[in-house]
Formats: sequence, structure tokens, C-alpha cells
Amino acid sequence: MIRNDKTPTPTPEMLAALGAGHVAYVKPIMSEDAVKLYPQLGQIRPGLKLFTLNAADGTPIMISDTAEAAVANAWEQELVPVSLH
Repeated sequence: MIRNDKTPTPTPEMLAALGAGHVAYVKPIMSEDAVKLYPQLGQIRPGLKLFTLNAADGTPIMISDTAEAAVANAWEQELVPVSLH
């Protein structure tokens, strides 16, 4: 790719907006970290592997004990799910 002075450099805000309202990502998360994103969980057993569905900009949408449930929730909300490892 050839860059010149007219090639715009994407800002962090521009990158965060990519896929907004269209794409969500499923990410594995440990229960200890889940409480930070979802304080309404209250007490939860440490060491559990959970899955979080986040909007393209990282906003948490929901949490589940299976990746399949998170993906299904994305489709229900007309979002294209992608996974992060």
C-alpha cells in the first residue's frame, strides 16, 4: 500500500466505530474478571469460564456460561457475531 499526505490515518474513535450496530464479539472471560464488567452479578464462584458478548466498541451486552448462548443472543439482536481468543 502506498501512503501519501492525503491518506487519512484512522483515529481510535474511528476504529471503535467500525461495525457499530452490526458486529458484536464473543470473548471468553473468567468469572473473577466478569464481575468487573457486570457488577450486577454479585458473588460468583471464582475459576468459572464464561463468555461475554460485547458490541463492536467493547460495550458489554450480555454474559453466558456457553459461547453458543452468546452467539444466539447476537443473532437475536441482528448482530453478526465474531469470536476473540
